[in-house]
Parts: sequence; C-alpha cells; structure tokens
Amino acid sequence: MAAPGTELGAAAAAPGPGQVTSNGSAGGGEAAAGAETQRQQPAPNAWQVIKGVLFRIFIIWAISSWFRRGPAPQEPNGTGGPPRAPSRNLFPKDTLMDLYVYISEHEHFTEFNASSALFWQQRDLVYGDWTSGANADGCYEHSGDVDISQSVQRNGSIYIHVYFTKSGFHPDPRQKNLYRRLATVHTSRMINKYKRRRFQKTKNLLTGETDADPEMIKRAEDYGPVEVISHWHPNLTINMVDDHTPWVKGSVPPPLDQYVKFDAISGDYFPILYFNDYWNLQKDYFPINESLRSLPFRLSFCPLSLWRWQLYAAQSTKSPWNFLGEDLYEQSDEEQDSVKVALLETNPYLLALTIIVSIVHSIFEFLAFKNDIQFWNSRQSLEGLSVRSVFFGVFQSLVVLLYILDNETNFVVQVSVFIGLLIDLWKITKVMDVRLDRENKVAGVFPRVTFKDKSTYVESSTKVYDDMAFRYLSWLLFPLLGGYAVYSLLCLEHKGWYSWLLGMLYGFLLTFGFITMTPQLFINYKLQSVAHLPWRMLTYKALNTFIDDLFAFVIRMPIMYRIGCLRDDVVFFIYLYQRWIYRVDLTRVNEFGVRGEAAPPCPPLPPTAPAPGGGKPPEDKKKD
Repeated sequence: MAAPGTELGAAAAAPGPGQVTSNGSAGGGEAAAGAETQRQQPAPNAWQVIKGVLFRIFIIWAISSWFRRGPAPQEPNGTGGPPRAPSRNLFPKDTLMDLYVYISEHEHFTEFNASSALFWQQRDLVYGDWTSGANADGCYEHSGDVDISQSVQRNGSIYIHVYFTKSGFHPDPRQKNLYRRLATVHTSRMINKYKRRRFQKTKNLLTGETDADPEMIKRAEDYGPVEVISHWHPNLTINMVDDHTPWVKGSVPPPLDQYVKFDAISGDYFPILYFNDYWNLQKDYFPINESLRSLPFRLSFCPLSLWRWQLYAAQSTKSPWNFLGEDLYEQSDEEQDSVKVALLETNPYLLALTIIVSIVHSIFEFLAFKNDIQFWNSRQSLEGLSVRSVFFGVFQSLVVLLYILDNETNFVVQVSVFIGLLIDLWKITKVMDVRLDRENKVAGVFPRVTFKDKSTYVESSTKVYDDMAFRYLSWLLFPLLGGYAVYSLLCLEHKGWYSWLLGMLYGFLLTFGFITMTPQLFINYKLQSVAHLPWRMLTYKALNTFIDDLFAFVIRMPIMYRIGCLRDDVVFFIYLYQRWIYRVDLTRVNEFGVRGEAAPPCPPLPPTAPAPGGGKPPEDKKKD
C-alpha cells in the first residue's frame, strides 16, 4: 500500500475471507543532530540487491521443487543392455476410427451389450483431422439425458468409459473376431464431482432469529457442519492429442507421463486421450438429489495439439501445497473461477498487460518487504516515527489472524498472516527496549516482559506529537467503533459472542483502518519534515497500490477492496504533497548513515579581543 500504517486487503467475502496481510506501520527517519558520531553504514549497491533477489528466487524454486513429483522411474533394461529405442504411435496419422462412449455406475465396464449404457457412437472419425465436423474444426458433439438410479441420487458415483477403435473393430473383448488389443484405446473417469458444502449456524445474538433456510438447518443437524454432496456439470470434452512424438518409455517428463500409455509387448504407445473440463466453471455445477430423474449431458470430441495439451496437463497438476491435504489447502469456487473468467471475458491485450504487470507487482512486493526489514533493522534513531502505529499494527495483525482462524480459511492464508504478525512483533523490539524481568515473575514461574521507550524517542519531540495524534484520533475512532459495534450486533448474524467480537473488529478495521495512517502525517506536519520516512519502501508499496487498482477493475473483486485501493492512493498523494512542501535537507544523515552532500564548512572564528590589564595575552600572564 502506499501509505504507512497497517494495510488490510480483503479479497473475498465471508465465510472464507481472502488473503489479508498486515505490513505494519511505515516509518523512517534520519539521525538527529550529532549523528556524525554514530557508526556509518554504507548504502547497498546494485550488485548486492541483484544477488539477494537471485538467491531468494533460487530458494523459492528449491522449495517448490521439493514438493513437486519427480520424473517417472526408469525401468531397468538389464545389466549392460542397450538403451531403449524410441516408440511410435499405434494409430498412424489419418487412421479411420470409431468412437464408443458408455456411461455406467461401475468403475470397470463390461456391459457392452446393454443398449442403455451406450451414450454415443460415432463412426469413421479421422485421426488428426482438423477440418471436418459441423464447424469445420474437427469437433463433433452429442447431447442427451443420462438416466440415474436411486444410488446416484444418494451420492453414488457415475463413470464415463470412452473407447476408440480402428474402423471395423469393436471394444468388447468377448467378440473375438472384431476385437484387437492394439487397435483399441480406452480411458474412463468419474464424471460427477464431490464437493463440500459448509454450513455455519449463525443467528442474531439479541433476538435469536436467523435468515437461513430451514431445510439447510435441518441438514446441518443431520449431517453436521460439513456435508459432502455429489455435483454434476452438463458439459465435458474428449480430446485426442494429435501427436506422433517418438516417446521413450520411462523418459516421458511429468506430468505428461500420466497420460502416455505404452504397450507392454510392442513397446509402442496408444493415442493420448484427455478429458478436458478446464473451462467448466465451479458455479455451473449443481447438486444431484432425489428430485432428479435424469441429468443433461453434452459431450464433445475435438483434436488437440501437443503444446495445448501440455498447458492443460500442467494446469490440472496438483498444486505443490496439496501435500498438506485437501482440508488445509482447499480453494473456494470463486478462487478457482476468477482466473478462468478473466481469461474468457478480458480483452487479450489487456490480459497480456495484466500478466506483465502482475510479474512487476511481485517484484515490487518483494522489494518493499526487503526495504521495510532493512530499514527497521538498521534504524538507530526513532525521531519522526510513530511508535504507537507499530503497536496498533500488531493489534490489527492479531485481529486478522484470529478472524481467519475462526472462519476456517485455507492453511496458506493462515501461514502468510501469521508470518506478518511475527514481523510486526519483531518491529516492537526495534522501537522499544524489551527486557525480561526475572525478579518479578508472573505467577512466580514466568519472567515478566517489560517495555521501555528508547531514549531517541523520549528525548525528541516525536513522543509528544505521537501522543497528541492518537489522542485526536481517539476522538474519531471510538465513536465510529461504538456505532459499528451496534450496527453489527443489530443487523448481522454471528456464530457466538466471540465471533461477533472478531467480526466486528475485522469489519471495523477494513472500513476505517486507513485512519490509523494519519498519525504519521500529523507528525510530519508538526516536524515540518519527511526526511525520516523510508521512501524506497513507500514508493514500492505505492506502485503496488496503483497495480492493485488495475487488477480491481480487470478481475471481479469486492467493492471494499476497490475502496481500500482508492483511499490508499489518496493517503500516498498526501505524502507526496508533504514531500514537496517540506524540502529534504541533503546535509542531514539518512537511514543508512550517509549524507546527500557535504556539510558547509564552518565560518572562521572572530579574533580574540585583548584581555584587560596591560593587554597581555593569558599565556604571558601565566609565565609572569
């Protein structure tokens, strides 16, 4: 964000809030008069910054590679045997094929003679044909209704079985005259999807009433707060990859090795079949229940190029964070659909610009974090900095962490917010003298933690201005907090009093948290200076705020997030105005202990007046 103080970004609505980060208060300064005697610290050069960036990129790559699945194991060829020869596709280009699609409730299909199981049959398809079909793109489509049994209505599974055979053959192994193993390629998958539906039992704490559906309340009492329900999407695409790469068994890179199937005898591979549901939005799924007798289903067949298949395969690969389990790393439907909707609805040129800007955003975010840590780590004087804003930043981070824990947000968000809280706690050790009093223990067991203001903060006028700013701020914050608490209690529903307290504080900080950025503005006004601020970190955060403005209008985001970006822009422009009217004295020492220019030489002292008593100098008088 552009302004100092704690920043809160809400990217999703309840019950699962979006990632919220707290970067503490921004502050900075330069040493007071007499800083020449302090240890001089050189400013980091460009090479040190580049080395730091490259080192952190390597660490991130190493951690992500640790959780990524390794390559397919090499199969032994025998001691001293020759290397395995490249294989070929069992279906040459322009091969005539027949398509058979069966739908069954069994994972292993054998009911080839059941006419009710056959959903689609298409003859005389050409492998690698991109010009046939209704739209001259090589695609074919079939729609129909799938009759479901009582088992499927009650959360049972349903599978699709796809067979491609060379023209004239049949997929049933029992038909000896029409079945050939090397002329048949088969794949299957479950086409219903199990999704968790969470129910939070909330009510108005004063009246005890709730607006929730009575049927949902009854299901929550019967099945618990989390219910697993089978869902259905009416669209699915079957892709056959137009590929004749001479793959070597055991050397196919992941994740492609999951789809390339080799024949154990000949060593050649079957055509690659891929179920493509990437563009199926989560919001289009609907639950399967006992009120449904049949399900609409539209099935498409299209050829697919190798490079596009690689993109889809990479997207469908499990995230490295999934080693934590689905309970800890579970994305909401809105999170999964946001990127797809942006790809579908955004102008291609604007989308390309957004991708480039997002990369720049990540770089600026890292540089802002680096300069923030470096500034507070090397800070020697607290003149001009709001210490109370640092403590308020810790309070905000703690409220956000407790709120997302209460609302069961995914584990990655919890870790990021917890790390932000640790950084804010570390800043306290830089703005105050923290000691352990081992003589006066708490309950006679634990040492008591004592806090004492640093001398550079107490001896300057900053403490007076900081207390004055927060006193004026309290006149505005406390009435707003009381009004928002009454509104939250009367108009909103909560799980309990603890949830009301956290929700009220969290909503208040999102709405009025920017007011806590104003004490630093007040201190700057009283000191008539902004030289003590970490302008590098502020500049990076300001650029990120402008980038957030772009994202807020490209990607669907809550209105509060857009308002937050706008108000941070306003605060930063106020900082720029203060920087313009309060000129920086380049002869003063900055946060790295370096001067902008040499101090002007001292004027020569006037000649000493002759001493009374004969006009003799003091040295002669001592001799006498």
